[in-house]
Amino acid sequence: ARAEAKPAPEPVSPAPAAPGVAAPAPQTTAQPQAQPEPTPAAAGTAYITPLVRKLAAEKGVDLATVTGTGVGGRIRKQDVEAAAEKAAAEKAAAQAAPAAPAAPAKAAPVEVSPLRGTSEKMSRLRKVIAKRMRESLDTSAQLTSMVEVDVTRIATLRTRAKNAFQAAEGTKLTFLPFFVKAATEALKAHPKLNATIDGEQVVYHGAEHIGIAVDTPRGLLVPVIKDAGDLTIGGIAKKINDLAARTRDSKVTPDELSGSTFTITNTGSAGLLMDTPIINQPEVAILGVGAIVKRPAVVKDAEGNDTIGIRSMMYLSLTYDHRLVDGADAGRYLTAVKARLEEGAFEAELGL
Repeated sequence: ARAEAKPAPEPVSPAPAAPGVAAPAPQTTAQPQAQPEPTPAAAGTAYITPLVRKLAAEKGVDLATVTGTGVGGRIRKQDVEAAAEKAAAEKAAAQAAPAAPAAPAKAAPVEVSPLRGTSEKMSRLRKVIAKRMRESLDTSAQLTSMVEVDVTRIATLRTRAKNAFQAAEGTKLTFLPFFVKAATEALKAHPKLNATIDGEQVVYHGAEHIGIAVDTPRGLLVPVIKDAGDLTIGGIAKKINDLAARTRDSKVTPDELSGSTFTITNTGSAGLLMDTPIINQPEVAILGVGAIVKRPAVVKDAEGNDTIGIRSMMYLSLTYDHRLVDGADAGRYLTAVKARLEEGAFEAELGL
């Protein structure tokens, strides 16, 4: 029998991929994922224990600003304490930081004088002053010597006495009466400063008539304290205050503006430390009193050692006529006035 031919087998095709299944990707090394930073817990997103709430209230911590480090961002006791410490540190740093400099104050506007940009004739008084000042410089050989004076004791004494003095005397106690008193006493021992040159004769005055330079709206005037050497501190103070007030009000008499033998000008009232005043002719000297200023000075302690103290200091300026008064004479006079003022022994006259 004839053999039957068998059909050839069909080629085998690869099996189709299962639908939805991707081919396997190449393998890669797994990288660690960064964990998100903890953020402040929003109100109501994480449970907060009553203990933590109480602690936050005690320390003044706003829980909405606190970053929780517990499970699920829960705020723990340690988180509240850390927030409180941070707030305290920031507050301390702010307090320790230097304050910002204040804005510079604006300068006060300058008051412009109505005389600015104008011209005027010299007043009669101004003409007289100008004539006498020029004559004084042309007549005498003038120079000025100065001495520094510690008036701390007088300053202390005046502070103690001024209220009682005003109640008893009816007038204020300024520093000027002390200077007039000391200057007048020294003139008695140094008559060359209380003299007048009359041709070839020198007249040494037997009394101390002290002129006091007074600044007035009309110009400089010099009323005179007659027989000042016979007056106490109280008497001198009354005379100064009375004469100065009436001179400024144009109520002083011509007789009260003449007859001085020595003049004192209180340039310190205008803030000047020292001056070189011009002699009031026919006198031979004038004493300038400077401003009293507190400043460090070398002083002796109770054991005689040098030390630094805050003292009330001022300058006396003596302009004198070198035709009669030598530098040594001026020096001895100033030294006597200085010693009297620094001694400050005026308690008896003030009733202390």
